[in-house]
Amino acid sequence: MIALRTALAAFAVLVHLVTSTFSAAAAACTPDAATPKRQLRAMWISTVANIDWPSDTGLSAAKQQAEFRAWLDLAVQKRMNAVVVQIRPTADAFWPSPFEPWSQWLSGTQGMNPGYDPLAFMVNEAHARNLEFHAWFNPYRIANHADPNKLVSTHPARQHPDWRFAYGGKLYYNPGIPAVRAFIEDAIMDAVSKYDVDGVHLDDYFYPYPVDGQTIPDSGTFAQHGGGFSKIADWRRNNVNLLVQELGQRIHTAKPHVAFGISPFGIWRNAASDPLGSRTSGLESYDEIYADSRKWVKQGWVDYIAPQIYWHIGFSAAAYEVLTAWWSDQVRGTGVQLVVGQAAYRAGASGQDAAWQDPAELSDHLTDNRRHPEVAGDIFFSAKDVKADRIGSITRVMNAHYTRPALLPARGSAAAPPAPAITSATQGSTGVQLAWTGSGTYYAVYRVNGLQSTADPCSFADARNLVTTTRKTSFTDPSAASGAFTYYVTALNRTHQESAPSAGKPVGSSGDGFSVVIDNSDPGFTASSNWGTSAFSGQLHGDDYRFANPVSASDPAWYQTTIPSAGTYRVEVWYPADSGYNSATPYIVAASGGNQTVTVDQRTGGGQWRVLGTYTLAAGTYNVVGVSRWTSGTGYVIADAVRITKI
Repeated sequence: MIALRTALAAFAVLVHLVTSTFSAAAAACTPDAATPKRQLRAMWISTVANIDWPSDTGLSAAKQQAEFRAWLDLAVQKRMNAVVVQIRPTADAFWPSPFEPWSQWLSGTQGMNPGYDPLAFMVNEAHARNLEFHAWFNPYRIANHADPNKLVSTHPARQHPDWRFAYGGKLYYNPGIPAVRAFIEDAIMDAVSKYDVDGVHLDDYFYPYPVDGQTIPDSGTFAQHGGGFSKIADWRRNNVNLLVQELGQRIHTAKPHVAFGISPFGIWRNAASDPLGSRTSGLESYDEIYADSRKWVKQGWVDYIAPQIYWHIGFSAAAYEVLTAWWSDQVRGTGVQLVVGQAAYRAGASGQDAAWQDPAELSDHLTDNRRHPEVAGDIFFSAKDVKADRIGSITRVMNAHYTRPALLPARGSAAAPPAPAITSATQGSTGVQLAWTGSGTYYAVYRVNGLQSTADPCSFADARNLVTTTRKTSFTDPSAASGAFTYYVTALNRTHQESAPSAGKPVGSSGDGFSVVIDNSDPGFTASSNWGTSAFSGQLHGDDYRFANPVSASDPAWYQTTIPSAGTYRVEVWYPADSGYNSATPYIVAASGGNQTVTVDQRTGGGQWRVLGTYTLAAGTYNVVGVSRWTSGTGYVIADAVRITKI
């Protein structure tokens, strides 16, 4: 057993090293900002008042399920990768909870069994489409009315009248009572413990939003439980903080892979009230609803924060671009991911500011996000507005930002799974049918144009080559019925750490769509002992590169490959740049009719593919590209990788 454990440990280290090397190499590439590899893309599916789902109360189980499947299919169509579904909107439940009654928004009658388990159904359907399912809870709201007698007789708020208060025509649990806090946590944890949810999500309703002329009736509670606080406002904030802190701890203790996120009101405090606040002049959630959202981030009590930045760019009281910059500053260095709540409900709606009648407004928000690497994605409120796509605003978002699928941002530091292995790839009239084996929670399928003998790490640096993600171990790519391609598959775990890619699987004609990358570590590379090996620069391709001093002799390093057919080919080179490298490195291309030489300044422009030109190449296996040491320039001559593509 000791030997077995030692072998397993060694294998785990090997997997980590391979994955780390793959990630480091990809990090040296220049990704396309329009096709990010990782990005949370989600929509809120609201159940309170039947905003999104079910469309009405009292629908049959079959009708409810059909509607929910349609919402998930919409998310897939819009290239989203998660849904945030409200399962406890008013101190009730969308699952058979021992703590709270069945939601009235299902049957029309609070406490009535809908005839199936909605939460189990929703999670299974989401995962079948490889959508993350974030369970959305409203912590304190009991009812959108103030009459406790309208609640089912077994409702905890009727059994414990001291737990509740009425304010602004609604009923709320009193956040200042410790037993209430424990009860809310227990009710939420029941769903977490019994169902395979991916996230727990709280919205912006903590203490009720202020109503003119009314005071929250909790002075008696403060007198009883407010010891140690001289100000009721500080005590109220602490009550909310305790719920956030304790709930996060309980979630991660029960299921470390489950994400805990909160979507607070977009403004924490204004700079006029607090120099740490934002350059805004709107309602301050810190002071008005006692939500110290900045503290939750700084203390690391949440995995992600999704502020509802529901204002347009340039809005005087709370400009979108001001708040994205402010929230980016808050999460930086904390490990908490920033996701932006987007007001899809405003786009093209009557009564909104003129800015919201511009079809580009929402898309411009996501363009602004690109200025902040801390922004990990977006959630759109709500599903019906995504579907409505008024004035084409959602279509604009898709065309500008969601042209490719995206992996979810990784959470935590779990080890990535081992690389999967493609077992078959068959090209037919319906596309390429792939199958593979692996041990991931789900898989990412990449398709690269042309036939590659070696994986180029830059092919995986963004989503340009990402075809799909799936929880299955097979996939048919309908868009690849003809042509030549190389497929790779990676495995991901519950928290989205990604394995190294599988070995490439080429399909299609070897004469058309040919592309090959030869790295200095590949068998096709040869160089004399005068060439050293280094991994000094972070701009390297693969694990290392070769270097040599210039001399008055050629002594080239050669890249050999098999050219499948005579024709025109594009030749590209990759090298790390450094101010001390050579300003006139000669690259030799063995073109038909004789060698051609191109000099490249290796002091600049490194860490990416640089085109030498297009050349007529003969068919066969031979040294196609060389790097010569014979140059008048000073500084090391570098040989790293070349790429040859038929055009």
